[in-house]
Amino acid sequence: MEPAQIEVRDLTMAYAAHVVQRDIGFTVGRGEIFVIMGDSGCGKSTLMRHMIGLNRPKAGSVFYGGEDFWAADEERREQLQHRFGVLYQYAALFTSMTLEENVALPLTESGIGAREAAQIARLKLALVGLAGFEEHYPAEISGGMKKRGGLARAMALDPEILYFDEPSAGLDPLSSRRLDDLILELRESLGTTIVLVTHELPSIFELGDKAVFLDAEKKTMTAQGKPSELRDDSDPKVRAFLSRGRL
Repeated sequence: MEPAQIEVRDLTMAYAAHVVQRDIGFTVGRGEIFVIMGDSGCGKSTLMRHMIGLNRPKAGSVFYGGEDFWAADEERREQLQHRFGVLYQYAALFTSMTLEENVALPLTESGIGAREAAQIARLKLALVGLAGFEEHYPAEISGGMKKRGGLARAMALDPEILYFDEPSAGLDPLSSRRLDDLILELRESLGTTIVLVTHELPSIFELGDKAVFLDAEKKTMTAQGKPSELRDDSDPKVRAFLSRGRL
C-alpha cells in the first residue's frame, strides 16, 4: 500500500522549555485539502513551520511519501523541500520587484535561464488570473491580487504540495471567496495536495476534506476528521469553534 503523501507522527513542538503542542499525529493523502485549525495562539502556523522544515521538532517527525524528513541529512531535506510551495500570510512579495520578477525568482535560483523563467512566470500569473499585471509592483495591486501573486510564486516550481498560512487574512469576504475558489480549481486541475492553516469557517467548510483541531489550553490536538462531522460530533470546544455563525 502506498504511504500517505504527508504523515505527522508523534510531533512535539517547543521553544526551549515551553511546549507549544505535543503528540500531534495525522496523515494527508495525495490530492487532499487538509485544514489545520484552532483558536489564535494554539500553534497552527508553528505546526506548518515544522512541516516545511523551518523549525525542528522537540520530538517526533514529518514523513513525505514514507521518508522521514528530519532524519534526513541537510542535502536530502532541501531536495524534499522542492516538492512543496508556500503561500505565507502576507504573500511576502518583494516590493522592489514586479510580479513577473517575483514569480521568476525561485526559477532562476533553481538554475533556469532568465528568458525561460520569465515565460514560466507569465504562465503561472495567468493561471491565478493575473495576466496583464506582470509588470505591476506589489504596491500597485490590491490585497487579493497580492495573495494570488504569492500563490503564483509558490507554484513556480510545480510543487506536489502547497502550504497556505492564513490565506484569507486581511481580505474582504469577496476576495476571500475568490481565493477559496482558486484553491479548489488548482486542486481539481493539477491534483495538488494542499495544507491550509486557517480559522475562517467559510474556508474550512468549503475547502477542507479533513481537518485537525489544535487546543491551546490542552497543548495537543483534540479532534480530527471531516469538518462537517466535527461540527456535530466532537469535543465541546471544537463544536463551539465550528458552530460560530452556523452554516
